[in-house]
Amino acid sequence: MTTPRDLSIAVMDMAPGRSVEQGDLSLALAGAELIDLLGAEAIRLDGDRIVPGLRPPIADHLLDEAAVSLIREAPYESVDDWLWRRGRGLSAAYLAALEAEGQLTRQPRRGMPFRSGRTVLVDSPARRAAANRWTSDEPVLAALAAAIGIRDEWTGDFPTTADDPVVTVLAAVNDALMELEAVRQRRAIEDAAFDNIWRGE
Repeated sequence: MTTPRDLSIAVMDMAPGRSVEQGDLSLALAGAELIDLLGAEAIRLDGDRIVPGLRPPIADHLLDEAAVSLIREAPYESVDDWLWRRGRGLSAAYLAALEAEGQLTRQPRRGMPFRSGRTVLVDSPARRAAANRWTSDEPVLAALAAAIGIRDEWTGDFPTTADDPVVTVLAAVNDALMELEAVRQRRAIEDAAFDNIWRGE
């Protein structure tokens, strides 16, 4: 399993009652993909620029799709630009992948056996692996989960300085999430002002 898949499962399974905006999750998933690509040596960071590296075989089709979509010409793409470009609709793509693989099922509504209700995870090795990673406080998953609000703030340390690129990606994810929230707040204020104009206030 990959970090984006584990994060998708964690959102559904390990954080009941905590809703996550799809835009927030999509940005975090795009960051998780970069972190896995760093681990696979498919990329390296030059400052905040994503420099494509080796083209190792990647079994996961969404992560392979991410690797294929890398910009391979200088000055390359910044981490921030990647998050916004790759993140567009990414949470829906991971949900669809989990459903296509049989990782999800739809519960029938109570009293309505032929009407599908909410989507839930089936018991599977992937679900158990994500749960183990969650309970072990694995740093990357914990930091991403905290960024989107499905767990308390994570204040642990990464084990070695070799993880500096990971920290750069996580910082960019946090910045992008704050930027998205600022956009939401600005739109809410504009919508309220527009409503007041129509009401003559």
